[in-house]
Amino acid sequence: MKTVLLLSLFSMSLFANVYFAKVEPYELRKISSNVTGEILFIDENMLGKKLTQKPYIIIDSELDKDELVDIDKKLRFTKETLKSNEKILKNLEKTLELKRKNYERVKALKIKSKIEKDNEYYNLISSENSFINTQKEVNNLKINIADLEFRKKQLLKNLRDKKVRAKGFVLYSLDVKPGQVVGVATPLATVADTSKALLTIYIDDEDLENLDKRSIYIDDKKTNYKVQRVVPIADTKNISKYKAQIVIKAPKVFSKLVKIELK
Repeated sequence: MKTVLLLSLFSMSLFANVYFAKVEPYELRKISSNVTGEILFIDENMLGKKLTQKPYIIIDSELDKDELVDIDKKLRFTKETLKSNEKILKNLEKTLELKRKNYERVKALKIKSKIEKDNEYYNLISSENSFINTQKEVNNLKINIADLEFRKKQLLKNLRDKKVRAKGFVLYSLDVKPGQVVGVATPLATVADTSKALLTIYIDDEDLENLDKRSIYIDDKKTNYKVQRVVPIADTKNISKYKAQIVIKAPKVFSKLVKIELK
C-alpha cells in the first residue's frame, strides 16, 4: 500500500514540480588509513556522536616511536661530526691558501732546484686533495642530515596518523576491529558533516529554466533556500533528469523524507 502511494505521489510530481528527497548530512566522508599497523583501540561509544579532538581509532606506533628516538640520536651525532669537519675544512682552506702562495713564490725562484719545486708542488696537491676529500665528507654529512630529518618528518606524520581524529564530525560507522592489521588505504570509518543538510532532487529539463528565480517550498512551507548545485548533464539512472542539490539548516534528525516544490 505504501509503495502504491509513493508511486502516485511521484506521478503527480511530474505535473506539479513536486519532488521528494531524503534529508542527508552535508557530507559523508570515508576515512582510510594512511599508515600500516595493528588496531589497538576503537571508540564504539562515539558512534552517532560528534567527535572531539580525542582519537576514536588508535593504531600501534611502538616501532615508530623507537625509530624516532634512534633518528634523534643519529641526528645529534651527525650534526656534531659536521661541525668538527667544517672546522677542519676551514683550517685546510687556510693551509691550502698559504701553500698555494708559497708554491707560486718558490716556482719563480731560479735558485730553487727542480726537485725542490716538485716537492712544493706535490705538497700543494696533497693539501688540495685533503681539502676536496673533507669537502666531500661535509657534503655527505649534510645529505645524511637531510635524509634523517625527512625520515623524522615521516615518523612524526605516522604518529599523528596513527591517532585518527575527525573533530566536529559525527561518527557514522566503523569498519575495523581491535587486533586487525591495516595497511595504507584500508577503510577505517565513515564520518558525517552534520553542520548542514543536503537535499538532492532530480529535476526535468523544463525546471532548469529560471531556476534561480524560483521559490522552494519544503513540506508546503515557503523557504529562503535556493538550488545551489546543478549538474547540467542528464543523470544515468534518472533518465532525462538533472541532479540538483539544496543546502539547508541541519535538522535534529536526518534521513527524513521531505516534499519539495519549485514555484
